[in-house]
Amino acid sequence: MSKIISIIVPVHNEEDSIKLLYSELKEVFSELSYGYEIMFINDGSTDGSQHIIDILAKTDAWVKSIEFSRNFGKEAATSAGMHHATGNAVIAIDADLQHPTALIPQFVEAWENGADVVIGLRTKSEGKSFFKKLGSYSYYKIMNAISETPIQPRATDFRLIDRKVVDEFNKLTEHDRMTRGLIDWLGFRRVFVEFTAADRSVGTPSYSYIKLIKLAVSSAIAHSLMPLKFAGYLGMLITFVSFFAGLAIFTQRYIFNDALGWSVSGTAQLGILMIFFIGIILICLGLVALYIGNIHKEVHGRPLYVIRKK
Repeated sequence: MSKIISIIVPVHNEEDSIKLLYSELKEVFSELSYGYEIMFINDGSTDGSQHIIDILAKTDAWVKSIEFSRNFGKEAATSAGMHHATGNAVIAIDADLQHPTALIPQFVEAWENGADVVIGLRTKSEGKSFFKKLGSYSYYKIMNAISETPIQPRATDFRLIDRKVVDEFNKLTEHDRMTRGLIDWLGFRRVFVEFTAADRSVGTPSYSYIKLIKLAVSSAIAHSLMPLKFAGYLGMLITFVSFFAGLAIFTQRYIFNDALGWSVSGTAQLGILMIFFIGIILICLGLVALYIGNIHKEVHGRPLYVIRKK
């Protein structure tokens, strides 16, 4: 029996591109010796997306449909596809035709050669605005500076994932999630395939700047405790600086009788003392943050380890 590959496609108001993507996928798999299923996950679309998916499902037994009760977001839709996929491998692809289906044979070849995760690496994105490019660059710089798990810049959700990785992914229980970050956290053998993202030819993007910012914030919180610890680090810096500033002022005024002529007023001395105590308070908050950080890790419920092969 040939291996089966599940293609999962999150959909949100993509009625103009669904049939085109379906035709491209059918053409690609007509040249591959694999069984396949195409799973469209309708993430609360308000256009005719579900009607088109229903027509395809009636005419093609390998087309499957999952329809959400409302819009839960792309990450939830991708996770639903992973939960319901039955294939030996899963390919996640966007419905907007910006992920080139022609690369799927390369993905499959890399998988057959031992890769557990094959990731589409965007080298260039046609039509991407300056602000999105700047935001993407800044995000990866900041995340790799603070994250406990390295994140590959320009990596996309377009990827092939082996069944054993999917099974481990499905054990993760957190709700605020960034799918690609969780897959990176799991580890396994990864291979990258570069591509240029084409300009969107049909439809309009449904992922707004607000949604992108929310995703960036939630992924930073999920993959790093640095934001929690920041208050403690800031407190240590403030306490260190204010302590030595206060010590210097006290010494030169009360021991050396203001020999340097600084003439620091009592109000300024009181201000430095207050800053010192603010630093102490921030250090205490940092200590509390360490305990919250431990709770944060436990609540995620991630496994202690992941076995690739036994």
